[in-house]
Amino acid sequence: MNAAYLKTKHDAGLEYQAYLATDPEKGEKWKAIGQQIRLSSDQKTLIEGFTREMKVLVVSGIWCGDCVQQGPLLQAIADANPRIDLKWVDRDEHEDLAKQLMINQGLRVPVAIFLAEDYEPVSILGDRTLTRYRAIAAKQLGPSCPLPGAPIPQDELEATLQDWLDEFERVHLLLRLSGRLRQLHGD
Repeated sequence: MNAAYLKTKHDAGLEYQAYLATDPEKGEKWKAIGQQIRLSSDQKTLIEGFTREMKVLVVSGIWCGDCVQQGPLLQAIADANPRIDLKWVDRDEHEDLAKQLMINQGLRVPVAIFLAEDYEPVSILGDRTLTRYRAIAAKQLGPSCPLPGAPIPQDELEATLQDWLDEFERVHLLLRLSGRLRQLHGD
C-alpha cells in the first residue's frame, strides 16, 4: 500500500452521511449509537488541538455490528476537528484493499487506516479496540451471550471511544514529531 494507491481509495471514499445513505435502514442503527456519544470537554480540547492534517480511511460494512458500534465513535472524533478528513469505503466493494488489511486471515471490519496529509500510511487499527474485545469476551466467554442488537452499556461505549481517541492522538503526535513533516512545515 503506497501513498498513490491510498489516495485513490481515500478519494473514492464517502463522507459519513453519504455512507449511511447507502443503506438507510441500517444507517438508522448507526445514527442511534451516534446520539449516545458525548465527547468530554477534555476530549474535545485534545482533538481541537490537533494541528496536522490527518487523512483517515475506514474499511467498513454498513451491515456490521462492530462497525455500527464503533463507526459513530470515529465520526465523532473526526467531527471535532476539520483537520481530520475521514472517509468510508465498503469492504466488499473495495476487496482489493480489504485483502491487504486481513486480520487473523479474515476480512475484518472496521479497519481504520491513518494517513499523513500526503497519504503516506501512518497507522492501521482494527477490527476492535481492546475495550471492545474485553466486552465481547466477557459476554461470549462468560455465562451467557446477549442477543444480537442488545443495547451497548454507556461505559463500554465511552471506553471504546477513548481507545479510538488514544489512537488518533498517537497518530497526531507521530505526525507532529515526524522529521519529514516538520521540515515541510518549518516547525
